[in-house]
Amino acid sequence: MLLLLNLNNPGSLLTPLTGGASPSQAGASSPSVLDSSASMSPSQQNVPPGCPNSVLRIIIENMIYPITLDVLHQIFSKYGSVLRIVTFSKNRQFHALIQYPDTLTATTAKAALDGQNIYNGCCTLRIDFSKLSNLTVKFNNEKTRDYTRPDLPSGGEGEVSGSSNVPDLSAALAGIPPALLQTPGATGTTAQGAVVLVSNLNEKMTTPHALFILFGVYGDVVRVKILYNKRDSALVQFKEPQQIHTAIANLNGVTLYGKKIHVTLSKHSTVQMPQAGSNEDALTEDYANSPLHRFKKPGSKNYQNIFPPSSTLHLSNIPEVVDEDYIKTLFVSAGGTVVNFRFFHNDRRMALIQMGSTEEATAGLIAMHNYKISETNHLRVSFSKNPIS
Repeated sequence: MLLLLNLNNPGSLLTPLTGGASPSQAGASSPSVLDSSASMSPSQQNVPPGCPNSVLRIIIENMIYPITLDVLHQIFSKYGSVLRIVTFSKNRQFHALIQYPDTLTATTAKAALDGQNIYNGCCTLRIDFSKLSNLTVKFNNEKTRDYTRPDLPSGGEGEVSGSSNVPDLSAALAGIPPALLQTPGATGTTAQGAVVLVSNLNEKMTTPHALFILFGVYGDVVRVKILYNKRDSALVQFKEPQQIHTAIANLNGVTLYGKKIHVTLSKHSTVQMPQAGSNEDALTEDYANSPLHRFKKPGSKNYQNIFPPSSTLHLSNIPEVVDEDYIKTLFVSAGGTVVNFRFFHNDRRMALIQMGSTEEATAGLIAMHNYKISETNHLRVSFSKNPIS
């Protein structure tokens, strides 16, 4: 009998998995030895072994069932945004490196999950702090993934080598296949869904359009629904499943309109449109054909310009007739304080503007992205990689 780990209370297990459960990737090819030189290169900045830092080293003991990268992400993202995951085999054991944004988040996850079983009686997590302070992932595939860089190639590393260290599972999987872990409290989660749940929203100020613009920085949003019976929560559907991980990694914990929002995987695979004239009509918007999608073109350069929220915004598509004072006035009218401003020396159509805080910059981006700044120009706004120097 197969039991699922209850992530709300890591010390306990949920009810038995029903025989009808058939998650995607169950029984998929087993993890195999990672060619680290091809897929991942650690930072040169190391920390003493065992000292707390943002990278965790995980060993899975008694691994009867295959553990996928997505399983690890669902487990560890319960405790904070997962930035990168690398999986490999060493000494006939399955290993993983998982990077969080900060040491506190990693410490919390380690304390909650160390020694827990992913499945009943097997697949035990042994967690230590890695001596690496950063992971550099080159490919997004079944072994490695950078959730902040959805543009990375697969690298042709998806094939499984012939000498897997995981036992032949065909007999064990003949009865009940192991399932991907479900989001806490969810049933029937679709692994290929592209929907996130956003909670702790400011009910009075948050609109579907505001969420479309903000989440659209990290993927092409196709639908947004603010929940009718819980106005501080919303569902945001992306065009591609990978984009939800980028959004979670960058937006979970961000302060929006005075409230720290929480972004997690949703149990829903799609956002349903309400019937015309219903109470939910004004709370749900379809953006499938929006011209504001940033990633419509395959290989778009916008994939290379995805950065977490900060107090500095990157502005583009500025016409020659618009000066610095006018742009500053626009952002002040959006409710912020302009700390610094600079046009690009080699291209005056672009500029950086620094607001008083990340929260002000986030609100400014929502208010000013696609603003009609002249008869022929609409302002383009994104978060900047660097502050104004």
